[in-house]
Amino acid sequence: MSDAQQRIRNFCVIAHVDHGKTTLSDRLLELTGTVAAREMHPLMLDSMPLEREKGITIKARAVRMSWTYADEAYELNLIDTPGHVDFNYEVSRSLAACEGAVLLVDVSQGIEAQTLANAYLAVEQGLEIIPVINKVDLPNIDLELVREDLRSTLGFKDEEILLASGKTGLGVRAILDAVVTRVPPPRGDGAAPLRALIFDSHYDQYRGVVAHVRVVDGSVAVGDRTLLMATDKASELLELGIFAPDARPRDRLLTGEVGYLATGLKTVLDCRVGDTVTSADAPAREPLHGYRPAKPMVFAGIYPTRSDDHPALRDALEKLKLNDASLVYEPETSQALGFGFRCGFLGLLHMEIVQERLEREYDLDIIATAPSVEYQVLTTRGAEVPIDNPAMLPDPTTTAEVREPWMKVTIIVPSQHVGPVMELAQGKRATLVEMTYVDPTRAMLRYDMPLSEVIVDFYDQLKSRSQGYASLDYEMAGYRAADVVLLEVLVAGVPVDALSTIVHRERAAYAGRNLVTKLRGLIPRQQFDVPIQAAIGGKIVSRETVKALRKNVLAKCYGGDITRKRKLLEKQKAGKKRMKMVGQVEIPQEAFLAVLRADEDAP
Repeated sequence: MSDAQQRIRNFCVIAHVDHGKTTLSDRLLELTGTVAAREMHPLMLDSMPLEREKGITIKARAVRMSWTYADEAYELNLIDTPGHVDFNYEVSRSLAACEGAVLLVDVSQGIEAQTLANAYLAVEQGLEIIPVINKVDLPNIDLELVREDLRSTLGFKDEEILLASGKTGLGVRAILDAVVTRVPPPRGDGAAPLRALIFDSHYDQYRGVVAHVRVVDGSVAVGDRTLLMATDKASELLELGIFAPDARPRDRLLTGEVGYLATGLKTVLDCRVGDTVTSADAPAREPLHGYRPAKPMVFAGIYPTRSDDHPALRDALEKLKLNDASLVYEPETSQALGFGFRCGFLGLLHMEIVQERLEREYDLDIIATAPSVEYQVLTTRGAEVPIDNPAMLPDPTTTAEVREPWMKVTIIVPSQHVGPVMELAQGKRATLVEMTYVDPTRAMLRYDMPLSEVIVDFYDQLKSRSQGYASLDYEMAGYRAADVVLLEVLVAGVPVDALSTIVHRERAAYAGRNLVTKLRGLIPRQQFDVPIQAAIGGKIVSRETVKALRKNVLAKCYGGDITRKRKLLEKQKAGKKRMKMVGQVEIPQEAFLAVLRADEDAP
């Protein structure tokens, strides 16, 4: 191992949502002098407008810093990661590019569900973990209770735990020293053929695909011909460099370093996250392990409001997929909405972020259908068919069994709120697996629960019933048989496939009544009556009518014989009948989202 490689440290910051990762990263940039004081602003690494507005990290960001310890200069590569459960995939990719992780715990909140999930991810990857209790400048804190949490739950020793404040900068120097002393230097053979792991990427209209890489073996220089091992695409490097935190060109990246490669490739599918970059002239024998592919949990249709925008939507999704490897999509046609795409997301927040990015970054006007989960349908012929669109559910006569996805859900909640949270979970068809106490004041509940119940409004209600103190984490548990039916919606007698949903049989009739009641208030009034009906297996279970906008044709008919008035009313009636034949009902975006809460408050 070369002397330069000995002085490299690659680490990331992991924590639960809002425990101060990005604020601490700001202090690290400030103390190491990576960013000049005059250029410094809050949340330096949250560069997307959406991240600043929502106060969350969506994309992991890499940055190189310099730090002097014991009169020796060290190169520290920091990756700031998201904390929300929907972006867990970003965290797992970041961990694969590091040897160490700073685990942040908010002193006022203690260990939360995502703290545990991210800590276990880091342990699986074999990373050196540095526990840090953050926000110690807050008044009325119980520092000893949080220390005990870290000791008993994750097995850390007292001397390993550091105290810090991302706001004031207290303890930040000790964190940097701990990274140098505790995190091992990157392993790798500098003399071996080039192998670099792509952990992220983005598209630049001038330089093509820009891959964010961690060089594992060998080195790479400007002008080298590189080969992507998964797609077998060769290209000549236009530029390479480091993030500090802006892109800064360099001549060469050595073993263990983190930086970017401007490949010049124009097709986004040629450069995949998790692929291995090697030399085209002297390629490596085998690629790096890469990542386990992200499995979408939630599916929804995305359609342009104007059919002319369909090619623009396809291009936008292509570019977003390069930047977000967990997004999947395929073309889809709806009788009601025309041509669009069926997209897969990691969760509802991920879906909301993608929708907002399409509207803002690509200036598209789109409609998203209600999200659904993927069911496994076992046919009478023995075939297993995945169904992510409710409208595609096969006829019950050809279906032997429908299986729905179940999740392992972990909830950490203060003891006084355990009752309301358990009541909520039972109403969501959950099964209690285990109940333990993290500390004297907080309980950890483990449930098995259908994914369709988790994605709707479970998180919102959980926060509401625990006064904001509960935290949630979930992972896939497998598929189980379910007694579900297709709930169809007819508007003006025409089935609207985009409003169809799959519901549990015992709640189906209630969900149908609830849904048509909601839709009656959302679908605008027309010049004719618009009946809204819910049907299960061809049987109408509920109906509401959006009354016609009725013009007062008698307003100027003063007095006179009743036949004059009747003549005007008959004329108006005939006109309405004609409009009903050719009229089309416009369905707003809110109507599709109403399907989400079709069976809320069900008995």
